Amino acid sequence: MTLIIFLLLVPGFVVIGVYLERKVSAFIQDRMGPMEVGKWGLLQLFADLLKLLQKEDIVPKAADRRLFLIAPVVIFISIFTGFAVVPLAPDLSGSGSAIGVFFLLTIVSIDVVGLLMAGWGSNNKFALYGAMRAVAQIISYEIPLGLSVLCAVMLCQTLDLQLISFQQGVYSTDTIYLFGQKSLGVDVTQVGGFLSWNIIRNPFLLLAYVVFFIASLAECNRAPFDLPEGESELVAGFHTEYSGMRWALFMLSEYGMMLLVSLLGAILFLGSWNTPFPNLGPIRLADWTSGEPGSWFGYLTGAFWLLSKAFLGVLVQMWARWTLPRLRVDQLMYLGWKVLTPVGLVLFFISGLWRLIGI
Repeated sequence: MTLIIFLLLVPGFVVIGVYLERKVSAFIQDRMGPMEVGKWGLLQLFADLLKLLQKEDIVPKAADRRLFLIAPVVIFISIFTGFAVVPLAPDLSGSGSAIGVFFLLTIVSIDVVGLLMAGWGSNNKFALYGAMRAVAQIISYEIPLGLSVLCAVMLCQTLDLQLISFQQGVYSTDTIYLFGQKSLGVDVTQVGGFLSWNIIRNPFLLLAYVVFFIASLAECNRAPFDLPEGESELVAGFHTEYSGMRWALFMLSEYGMMLLVSLLGAILFLGSWNTPFPNLGPIRLADWTSGEPGSWFGYLTGAFWLLSKAFLGVLVQMWARWTLPRLRVDQLMYLGWKVLTPVGLVLFFISGLWRLIGI
């Protein structure tokens, strides 16, 4: 069932995401955006899709045909497979793997192979240069990304994304801790809401989430880290030679990756599918804004809260793309190796100490 949901969700998100990004960029840059095809330009994406379907699938004569044709498929499959361990609601998850975090980070890393295949198989120096940029960038930023994820894993003491979700809601038996002090012995089971999110249970995880978000932008090749697709010097980077639906697979993979890292960030740091409303005194908002596990109301509310948090993260990614200038290669490497990685190591040490002394 979860597989069917994501099979519909990812293409549906691409439809919404492409239109939303065009409108967000138009709003930020004081332009109109798509307006001609359909009311408010709502049919513009379908017109673009029809155009891509009609385009000829051209393979350069000197290209490595096998690598060239399989590269977009490898990238898309590696990203889409990551959704298999994402929990959408209580008792509604894909594989339910006990090592879901490890599986997700591992399988998504395979897209590096696809990017290198696309650049090398194109037999184009610009495409190869863009692919090498992508490999160097993603490998560099996977280190601070992994460290920030490990901070949350260390606090929760599990790699199961569903268990991490339960620990951040009204179903948990942990106790709230705020800034190193026990908060009046209040049980999260009675309070819940945003007070039991990981960024509140361990305030250092708020900074870890910032590191995670910046690194996830680089993982998605999104501005200001879109050097692999720098149109000013690489034309289009690793997918320069692609056309038609194979090019569309690259775009589908990019938006799928945006949604996947936003879902992961929401699960690890922002309470997952739990409601943000706490139960305080006679006002018990969490009771009627989150359903019981296994009920249809629980499925709907859980999916609503998780997707709302993820879409908010996607919106911030779009905001960053149309606001910040692209970094130079040396600036990108400096930020990854000399800023984010040391910060991630310090946060990793603090999280381990936090858990060790039982704060």
